[in-house]
Amino acid sequence: GSKAASTPAENYHLARRRTLQVVVSALLTESGFESAEKAAVETLTEMMQSYITEIGRCAKAYCEHTARSVPTLSDTLVTLIEMGFNVDTLPVYAKRSQRMVITAPPVTNAPVTPKALSAGQKRTHPAHIPGHFPEFPDPHTYIKTPTFREPVSDYQVVREKAATQRRDVERALTRFMAKTGETESLFKDDVTAFPLIAARPSAIPYLSALLPSELELQSLEETDSSEQDDQTDSENTAGNIITDDPGADKENSMLPPSGVAPSNKANEDNMIDNPYLRPVKKPKVRRKK
Repeated sequence: GSKAASTPAENYHLARRRTLQVVVSALLTESGFESAEKAAVETLTEMMQSYITEIGRCAKAYCEHTARSVPTLSDTLVTLIEMGFNVDTLPVYAKRSQRMVITAPPVTNAPVTPKALSAGQKRTHPAHIPGHFPEFPDPHTYIKTPTFREPVSDYQVVREKAATQRRDVERALTRFMAKTGETESLFKDDVTAFPLIAARPSAIPYLSALLPSELELQSLEETDSSEQDDQTDSENTAGNIITDDPGADKENSMLPPSGVAPSNKANEDNMIDNPYLRPVKKPKVRRKK
């Protein structure tokens, strides 16, 4: 006698093997055989199992070739045609009068879906989809699951978060400056305990209040550049209207009595570029035409 199977997988294959033996015996009885040797039945069973296995393998290959995971009836038909089987004879053979009906093999229990992956209810086929088509996958494969949290819009929470971030930035910057620059300690014995950033006294304390900030300088430069462009445009317009005389008398009349033209660049270099000493600039008012 053969050794009893112990694992569920071995029991499953053994039950399927016995079912194939029953099918082979039924086909032999339909063909007129009254008895058969055990070796002949085992050989025919092995041939039938190999044939069915080849059909399943080819159908699976055709299914995966079309980017699907479960074979359908069309995949099986193409497989039978590829293996040289006449598909048109199947309906006639299935409706033969002398056929023997055998009991179906016991249905194995479906694999239990883990609770962590179970979500919603499994969908069934609608009326326009045949029943032999593969079933819908588990709902957890297509149900939308947001992986991010909704932004918090509460005023109090936003203010607390902003204050916490500002405090963390100030603390990190203070530690960085304390490690890279000069520090002072409250305790003379231990210099590394509670380091403080060393204060650097300025020679002119009020100078920082008089000098403009970078944003003010940038806005002043933009204003100056726009005014210079307007002035250049107006000069070009006036130059197009008034024609200059190339005579030497007019050139001499433009020079000062000393005969030397003043250097505007030298005067600009001598002046200190202080925005508080510049002349007052009135805002331009555009008149509607």
